[in-house]
Amino acid sequence: MFLTIGLFAPQSKAAPAAAPGGASAPTTPAGPAPQPAVGAPERGHTDRQFASADQRAPLPLDTRPAEARPTSKALALGAAAQPCNVGDFTGRTGSDLVQHITAADIQCINGLFQLTGADARGAFREEQMTTVAYALRDAAGAYPGDDSTSVHQLVLYLRAGYFAQWYHKDDVGTYGTALQTAIRSGLDAFFGSAHVRDVTAGNAPILGEAVTLIDSAQENIRYLSVVKQLLNDYSSATWNPAGMAWAVNPVFTVLFRGHQVTGFDAAVEADPSVLDALSGFVTRNNDQLGGNFGVLVYNGAKELTRFLKDTALQPKVRPLAKELVAQSAPNGRTVYQWAAVADGVGYYDAANCAYYGTCNASDQLKAGVLTVNYTCSPSIKLIAQTLDNTQLGTACSSLTGQDAFFHSVVRDNGPVKDDNNTTIEVVVFHSSLDYQVLAAAIYGIDTNNGGMYLEGDPAKAGNQPRFLCYEAEWARPSFEIWNLNHEYTHYLDGRFDMYGDFNAGMTTPTVWWVEGFAEYISYSYRKVTNDGAIAVAAQHTYKLSDLFDTAYGDQDRVYRWGYLAVRYMLEQHRGDMDAILAKYRAGDWNGARTLLKTTIGTSYDADFDSWLTKCASGACATDGGGTPTQPQLPECAGTDIRKLDANCSRSNIAATTGNYAHFYLLVPAGTKQVKVTTSGGTGNGDLYYSPTSWAYTNASTAHSAGPDNSETLTITNPPAGYVYFSLYAQQGFSGVSVTSEL
Repeated sequence: MFLTIGLFAPQSKAAPAAAPGGASAPTTPAGPAPQPAVGAPERGHTDRQFASADQRAPLPLDTRPAEARPTSKALALGAAAQPCNVGDFTGRTGSDLVQHITAADIQCINGLFQLTGADARGAFREEQMTTVAYALRDAAGAYPGDDSTSVHQLVLYLRAGYFAQWYHKDDVGTYGTALQTAIRSGLDAFFGSAHVRDVTAGNAPILGEAVTLIDSAQENIRYLSVVKQLLNDYSSATWNPAGMAWAVNPVFTVLFRGHQVTGFDAAVEADPSVLDALSGFVTRNNDQLGGNFGVLVYNGAKELTRFLKDTALQPKVRPLAKELVAQSAPNGRTVYQWAAVADGVGYYDAANCAYYGTCNASDQLKAGVLTVNYTCSPSIKLIAQTLDNTQLGTACSSLTGQDAFFHSVVRDNGPVKDDNNTTIEVVVFHSSLDYQVLAAAIYGIDTNNGGMYLEGDPAKAGNQPRFLCYEAEWARPSFEIWNLNHEYTHYLDGRFDMYGDFNAGMTTPTVWWVEGFAEYISYSYRKVTNDGAIAVAAQHTYKLSDLFDTAYGDQDRVYRWGYLAVRYMLEQHRGDMDAILAKYRAGDWNGARTLLKTTIGTSYDADFDSWLTKCASGACATDGGGTPTQPQLPECAGTDIRKLDANCSRSNIAATTGNYAHFYLLVPAGTKQVKVTTSGGTGNGDLYYSPTSWAYTNASTAHSAGPDNSETLTITNPPAGYVYFSLYAQQGFSGVSVTSEL
């Protein structure tokens, strides 16, 4: 997630992102910056303060199935599909280097994006890049429209080099006119080749990477003609089936980034036909809105409206943007287009919003999009796009059940002084794309992240904290709200542990606690093993004393290592943690810092290192209370939460004292055993079974009635057909999981 810009910066905390971040916005006046184009790539990516590599989801704005996506830097963090020797690229030059690049697996080339130090210099210094750029020139002349001549590898290698040099210039060295001349010759040859416009699945990923390379090399001005041609050529009927939609999408990155290149705006002023190409692209493809490729239309509208920042172009852009508003509405299928234009107008031409019809755009979008209002409890209100009653109940049970768990961990004595954040708004968008597009337009935040908590000033009367999140569309048909419990922890932690607002808590380094604790509670409460944290524990990258200095930036350090540091301190040095929390609650940031860096200092470093070894060996495959976690079964399919199935779970079950949560299960003939288990949550639920009808305390043939929610019933040789289980609330319970195994 990303630190918000301008108005929201002091009040925001965010959650682990679902996917790699995009690019930074151009330098602009203060205020919430309009979002970059979908898939805005690596060059110019600032060190985001809330980004995370805790990635368990597809790219939020790339709706293709994984097998349809061209390779990109996003894949570089994974292992190569085939053995890949970095020395093949760092220790060779000239034709020998080119030969090894063209013979390499694409995933191997992808892995080179992460090179640093001497390896980065060996692979990507200017002489190497110049050699590869001329090799691209030579190969592009006979480009057949697919990767049979390894053009893909050459383009991707060049992208990796520019990426490494952008982030690690001291390692790689400077790039000058020699490389510029070479890369222009390579791109000229590629875009001038006979098959570059082939509408085929073989050409699509290579063309997309080459367009992205335009931006990587900062040749945005020189290849504006390529941008226009792709915008004008695109036809959804023929391009989408061939995967070519994702070859045109990078043109929006070239435009977005172009504003950071000296002379770009002047070039568009001299030949503004690219604006007509953008307008025509959006208008022709308006019917794609509401489908998988509607994001292209959003990007087109976004990039057209961005040119409003150039006062010389405003007479040209204004009527085009106004027409796009007229084609759309702040609700329904065309809402992305409307939001894109409204966002740009609000940022660059707000004084003339009446001309476009986008004044009070935030209110218009809220009324049109966030139509579900539901009260979970006196302190929690849910606002959503599309949640049904069952989903609302599930989400509310998860939230309300977390309170008791949170308080049992932090052992607080109530809200910190001067905290008036007695209620929380939970705003749930229907998908990651809805969040990225609509939350940005409604709340003026940077949304290339996994969700965000906006705390505000808790001492101010009438302040309304809220957090923004979204449904995990990749988990469907199961229902999941991404980072729901992480974000809710930020609210509880801010209210009961951290005095003052977000800025106050950042007076000294507290990121290790703020984000690490949100991860710890989220995983522990849900009884889910943090596999990512366990994996990095084996690497022994950081000392505990160093983690106390964590700042927003490195994603693994903030979230996975933050989780490990918090878990270690809570489980191994609870007394120290209680003393630190006492300081946090009083706003004594310097006092807490002294405890961490002087009183504790390095004294626990050796023990922490030993603990990491145990953690990586299995000791951390437990919940936060030390209870071994069971293998996670998938959520049962279907919207009827009473329906169980073979080897699945129903999560976040709740019932008030004296009432029941009922379940039914269809048993296939010949089944030898049915096992139903309940676990987690708060309160006390007893499990009952009936083979013939709904199970009750006075109408059952078996039951399990322990002192908490840990109940198990094993039925041998059950009858074929429907059987019934019920969880009776001996004491009101919530957040319970019910699993069925056949």
